Amino acid sequence: MQSVAFLSLLFIFRSYNQHAHLFISFPINLFIKMTINSIKSSLLLAPLLVLSISALSQDAKPVENKKYLSQPLVKHIYTADPSAHVFNGKIYIYPSHDIEAGVLENDNGDHFDMRDYHILSLDKIGGKVTDHGVALDIKNIPWAGRQLWAPDAAYKNGIYYLYFPVKDKQDIFRIGVATSKSPTGPFKAAANPIKGSLSIDPAVFTDTDGKSYMYFGGIWGGQLQRWRSTSYNLKGEEPKDNEPAMGPRVARLSKNMLEFDEPVEEIKILDKDGKQLLAGDHNRRFFEASWMYKHKGKYYFTYSTGDTHYISYAIGNSPYGPFVYKGIILNPVQGWTNHQSIVDFKDKTYLFYHDTQLSGKTHLRNVKVTELVFNKDGSIQTIDSVQDK
Repeated sequence: MQSVAFLSLLFIFRSYNQHAHLFISFPINLFIKMTINSIKSSLLLAPLLVLSISALSQDAKPVENKKYLSQPLVKHIYTADPSAHVFNGKIYIYPSHDIEAGVLENDNGDHFDMRDYHILSLDKIGGKVTDHGVALDIKNIPWAGRQLWAPDAAYKNGIYYLYFPVKDKQDIFRIGVATSKSPTGPFKAAANPIKGSLSIDPAVFTDTDGKSYMYFGGIWGGQLQRWRSTSYNLKGEEPKDNEPAMGPRVARLSKNMLEFDEPVEEIKILDKDGKQLLAGDHNRRFFEASWMYKHKGKYYFTYSTGDTHYISYAIGNSPYGPFVYKGIILNPVQGWTNHQSIVDFKDKTYLFYHDTQLSGKTHLRNVKVTELVFNKDGSIQTIDSVQDK
């Protein structure tokens, strides 16, 4: 019996590591629980179990006979969550800076313990990428506690603004803002977070009329489920599967770009029949990674579905929505997370994203870019980041 369990365990973990993309929707906690229960009678297998679970949770090995669509933009540091913008005819990328912090992996994302931001730039797609060094360090944010996650940037009034989520001293995610005269920093952080801000993944969109909006939010480690009421609830949970899914948040920014100019609103994402997506619809519901893009007068709200690993989009007629789900921009990449931005540059549109090609570890990622193509009807051609050789 023990030998059967042993061989089964080896097969399961080997299959998971080699074909992780086929297991992406299977809850890891349930998988581990089932595996432990199946072999709990054998203490001799405990060391193997520990090692195997570590390999399952951390490694994301590519599938054989496949090739990557794009290569990492930089290899000397780990980068993720790329927010790309065009300033003064050049592309600037504002990514997270992944590090090996020695924090155990969990569903709250504690292992994503980033501590500063590096800003990248390039003059042309495929050209040399410059790392401009540390633009903002967590030690220089007066109110910050830990975990400097996915940022974004904007330009107005002759000033560059860097927006960032970080946990405060009470371990609650808030969104802060820092300013600089240069797109590469260094940035000086405001003394306090933006009033009314919460959760993670700020994305700032400036419309053609000059008004700017911030989109933000993320469930699980992003804590959005703890804000289902007007106050923070540590024990807050997601809606039930048959209830409407939680939506991202949006607020118009003030003219000085340092605060909200109105109360925060929840965005609704609808199906083709006009019904709000349900919390149990993991293939389509919002999880994190908001990004707004405008194309031919329509507002494209793009986002990650999180535990099913799609980058999806929904279209609306207003920056506030509602947005109707339309499809998938990017299929699952190597690694658990993904995070996108879309930018127009020299008559083409590009999608920036990340995967784990360099490290094979979900918390040590690398940013990439590929062209984004629209069909005549306004739909977006789905991208596969890993393709057949």
